[in-house]
Amino acid sequence: MNADEFRARAAALDTADPLAIHRSALVPIPPGLVYLDGNSLGRPTARGRERAIGVLDDWATRLVEAWDDWIDLPWVVGDRLGGLIGSAPGQCVVGDSTSVQLYKVVHAVARNLDRPTVLVPEGEFPTDRYVAAGVADALGGRCATFVVPPGGIAADELADLVRHHRADVVVISMVDFRSGARLDVAECTTAVRGAGAVVVWDLSHAAGVVPVHLDAWGVDAAVGCTYKYLHGGPGAPAFAYVRASRQAEWRQPIWGWWGQRDQFAMGDRYDPGIRMRQFGVGTPPVIGLALVDEGVALVESAGIAAIDAKRAALGALTFDLVDVRLGSAQVETPRVADRRGGHVSLRHPDASRISRAGRDRGIVADFRPPDRLRLGLAPLSTSFVDVVTAVETFATIVDSTALDAYTDSPGRVT
Repeated sequence: MNADEFRARAAALDTADPLAIHRSALVPIPPGLVYLDGNSLGRPTARGRERAIGVLDDWATRLVEAWDDWIDLPWVVGDRLGGLIGSAPGQCVVGDSTSVQLYKVVHAVARNLDRPTVLVPEGEFPTDRYVAAGVADALGGRCATFVVPPGGIAADELADLVRHHRADVVVISMVDFRSGARLDVAECTTAVRGAGAVVVWDLSHAAGVVPVHLDAWGVDAAVGCTYKYLHGGPGAPAFAYVRASRQAEWRQPIWGWWGQRDQFAMGDRYDPGIRMRQFGVGTPPVIGLALVDEGVALVESAGIAAIDAKRAALGALTFDLVDVRLGSAQVETPRVADRRGGHVSLRHPDASRISRAGRDRGIVADFRPPDRLRLGLAPLSTSFVDVVTAVETFATIVDSTALDAYTDSPGRVT
């Protein structure tokens, strides 16, 4: 299939795309720009922008009385987001950064254990590794690491690692931020529990782009960011999920006034709120929560099943294009649809320079040191023609002398 045939195939897919109508719900980007970095930072929603301005207007006109509408947002938005990840009400809160949410949850799980061992992949996202090590250190335990192959790890292998390291807690992502490989959460959760440990799942690269069913899968705890496929914006508040049956047992370590049972009594001693109320900490970021709420609303409107179907189709087109037009790149992401997330990772010795040359030509993708080029195929913002344009541009860059004008440079890690 040549370039014209690929473009015709993509155009037909775009014409039939049931999600195309939702692109108008996003704030427009500059004409001619192809944005393939929604797996790192999703595009803003138009309603989110209006809602943020509305919060400012409420602040300006109602002043402190506006808190009557804002005070419960961490749990109201948490329940709404929870519906997208298969959580019944009362098990999800939104409010702190991903790092803080992860620390709270991992510490809560491990605090009653004697010198706990926390197990985390050595190539896991940095904050996950740092938090795992920090919690282990704070509780007098240890942090152990293991290697996850690019294609992911099987449930029985993970359970064997738990037994080998005598681990108490495992911290791991559902979708790997580098390769895009996706784990079977239900099988891994059951296997690890059978081996005597608890898994805390990081859903940052999964929520809003693939189906997640935390309650049905038997998950005990999870966290995730909202600024990727949930359109919450840079630094948007993250979420934490704790299964209802575990909430009384696991007390989180940061005793702030928003987690106090009667916060406005200003009591002398900390008395944690019941259920997920105790996972509040400080005054919540109201504008950020409003943006998350509107991002979740957009994903709800589009439907996770339709988003997942387009995610799979975008990936399939990308693989076909790369095989034909960018043969010098190695596809790292699993090709089976239900074993990958929303981005495709390519390995190429000139990935850094390809990424920079692409940006200068209007193609925004993502470079991961030392040689990964990630193509973020966010279904609500990415068209099939976008994918063809991007890969064709990369192929032209590689086949010409264009790379001679660039030197290698470090990449961002988000």
